[in-house]
Amino acid sequence: MLREAVYHRPGLNYAYAADRRTLHLRLRAARGNLLQANIVAGDKYAWEQTVVSVPMRLYASDALFDYWTAAVAPPYRRLKYAFRLIDADEELYVTERGFETRLPAEPTLFFDFPYINHADVFAPPAWVRDAIFYQIFPERFANGDPSNDPPGVRPWGEVPTPSNFFGGDLKGVSDRLDHLTALGVNAIYFTPLFEATTNHKYDTRDYLKIDPHFGTNDDLKTLVKACHERGIRVLLDAVFNHAGRTFPPFVDVLERGAASPYADWFHVREFPLTVRDGIPTYETFAFEPIMPKLNTENPEVQAYLLEVARYWVEEIGIDGWRLDVADEVDHAFWRAFRNTVKTANPDTYILGEIWHDAILWLQGDQFDAVMNYPVSDAVLDFFARDRTDAAGFAAAIGAQLAAYPEPVTMSAFNLLDSHDTARLLTQCGGNEKRMRLAALFQLTYPGVPCIYYGDEIGMSGGGDPDCRRCMIWDEAGQNAGLFGFYRDTIALRKAHEALRSPHFAILEAKRGGSLLVYERRSDDGGRIVVAMNAGVLTAEVSVDVGGTAWEDAYTGTPVPIANGKLTAALPAYGYAVWRQTDG
Repeated sequence: MLREAVYHRPGLNYAYAADRRTLHLRLRAARGNLLQANIVAGDKYAWEQTVVSVPMRLYASDALFDYWTAAVAPPYRRLKYAFRLIDADEELYVTERGFETRLPAEPTLFFDFPYINHADVFAPPAWVRDAIFYQIFPERFANGDPSNDPPGVRPWGEVPTPSNFFGGDLKGVSDRLDHLTALGVNAIYFTPLFEATTNHKYDTRDYLKIDPHFGTNDDLKTLVKACHERGIRVLLDAVFNHAGRTFPPFVDVLERGAASPYADWFHVREFPLTVRDGIPTYETFAFEPIMPKLNTENPEVQAYLLEVARYWVEEIGIDGWRLDVADEVDHAFWRAFRNTVKTANPDTYILGEIWHDAILWLQGDQFDAVMNYPVSDAVLDFFARDRTDAAGFAAAIGAQLAAYPEPVTMSAFNLLDSHDTARLLTQCGGNEKRMRLAALFQLTYPGVPCIYYGDEIGMSGGGDPDCRRCMIWDEAGQNAGLFGFYRDTIALRKAHEALRSPHFAILEAKRGGSLLVYERRSDDGGRIVVAMNAGVLTAEVSVDVGGTAWEDAYTGTPVPIANGKLTAALPAYGYAVWRQTDG
């Protein structure tokens, strides 16, 4: 046994409360090394009366390791446990002390999960599991009220620049809710709506006021109500890492320097506030002079921002917050933020913008989810960029599944593009078939998918600002076939619990290959198999699935089974989604 590859720790993603009664325990081992793994577990105060042996299953694999898992229900919410591992040559036990050739008689030195405290259980809002988000950049979605247009507004559809305006507003969104309903999405993520000077609004002037070019606070309240009547949730973008150049406390510090009562609201290295050689004398987002970083350790700043968080949830009725540059704000503030928001409405969804490993924010005391950019990169590398083969993609996905507890994976915000990246179709080199494969994976993978406005009708665009083009409403400029694909795949996800469950298993992903086959299962036995060919040559699918009755999940057409196998010839960039009907 390759002992140096074996790893477990009693916490984080290796031992956690999946709910108020159940622990999930994981163990890492060298890929392909173990034949069997079991957990020996019991209550530390009643070991002899409660000890059980629980078989583990192979949960995920990356390029180097296998990850084994099992669910255990402690009889008294606490657990002592050890692992029994078997490979081709030996049998070993793993305790907190290390490796043992036989199981110690006493569990004193076993791993210890002290107690399942209900307050510590990671529990995102239940509605999120069924959500399909649609991201809207308000300035570019639809102009419903020309009377509130900013000066110098450009004709709709002209080439975007970092500084031009086109007049998109909340009335425009209200006018186009039928489009969202027809698509099937049931949640909106708005980039910032608060008063600011730029078209993107990430330089907030007033956190308690909708930008007048978008409408009023009452307009948003009306829109939220209309969305709720259609079963659509609303998520706002909060920029609490930094404010804007015109934020009144910052203006006061600019004018009065160290004498300003707001001087400690910001991180000032040197007065007066200025910019030298491109570096401000105060801390900012990146080195943007118009985005001064807020001092969230200051009690007055905390009180102000927490009131902002409460106001929009309680008074306007929003369903969640997306938190910009969340990893640069202190953890203590986010804990206070969570307490405030969850007190206002326990079902509020808290989503952090973090592009890297985010487990420190996902322990149940801060965020419900983060934007899942590692999965985005894996999907794009395989389906769009030709940077990896099927085996490499499977390994990358396995690494992400192993990186977080299962409830975290289920609430993760899975996006493929946004206002910060080139559009999906552009990243796919304009190849719509590649784009469909990427979107199909996104919509059939565990977690919370988000579609960037316009992707569903075939909009393209490079990096910022090109990815922020005006939405195309002229049907002659829309890709109706692509819209139909998104609509039908969203309907599949909604119709089948298996596609919204945590159960995901890769059935085929070979080194050097382009064929990916995976299975989704529901707790009640529903099964769906997805096969995708990311290559330019026809790929032959022959996968052992058992069962005798399967159908095309999109059309309901029966699919023949030969010797318990699903078989098909997938053309270049082709796909198939099959559902078992005799399960």
